Amino acid sequence: MKIVVASGKGGTGKSTFSANFAWSISRSRDVVLVDCDVEEPNLHLFFPGDTSESEVTVLNPAFDMERCDLCGKCGDFCRYGAIAVLPKQILFFKDLCHACGGCRIICPNEAISETERVIGKVWDAPVDEHLRLISGVLNEGEPNGIPVIKAAKEAAEGNDLVIYDSSPGTACPVIETIEGSDYVVLVTESTPFGLHDLRLAAEVVRKLGIPAGVVINRSDGEDDETEAFCRKAGLPIQMKIPFDREIARLQSRGDLFSVAMPEWQDEFVNLLDDICTRTGGAQ
Repeated sequence: MKIVVASGKGGTGKSTFSANFAWSISRSRDVVLVDCDVEEPNLHLFFPGDTSESEVTVLNPAFDMERCDLCGKCGDFCRYGAIAVLPKQILFFKDLCHACGGCRIICPNEAISETERVIGKVWDAPVDEHLRLISGVLNEGEPNGIPVIKAAKEAAEGNDLVIYDSSPGTACPVIETIEGSDYVVLVTESTPFGLHDLRLAAEVVRKLGIPAGVVINRSDGEDDETEAFCRKAGLPIQMKIPFDREIARLQSRGDLFSVAMPEWQDEFVNLLDDICTRTGGAQ
């Protein structure tokens, strides 16, 4: 079972939900939690400890100017503008390169080879006997986190239950995280911005054809508009987390509210049971 936790906007409490969800479930079964918010990973703040680290690399073209005749085919091929062929030289913009390898294949003079470039890393941390945290970390200044997300997801392959904490929004990193999953939990809040961006996230999930449900975080009891949208969109509201001073206090210290408030552990386990029932997955 692969469950993605997503949100249309930042600040809804998506990562806090993911951490408490994974920890609560891991009291009775093995869980792998994957932080796919590679530009700003933060789940390790909830689960500090020793980690192993592996590099994430991409292949960038290297040009042999003794073989190159400046024919321009590589520049014409590149749809991302990473290669500019000038009358006397080639300009390569590494930040625009998507490492597809097409320029190497299309070169008629075999003047292009590929070299590895490190763009990030994957942290792997065993939290306890039943919970493992994998975090993708994009190097500062790198514009493309997709390879790091892929590497983090690959590190979690082979496990029965994986929870992916995506980046906020609806851009390519979110789609990469959701791809191949069994279910998406959309975390929202009962504000105008929260509802607006929930609509965007729900549309993305609908187009990807992945079943989804909604968790309303910081619910103040005035959720009528969010509930009306969810009914219209066919999205079940599977949990509400109240706008609560004690939960906020625990979060601000980097603590899990499901540890200090153990009644929430049953709520998160029941949520997993509901997801499994809706998807026909094994419980």
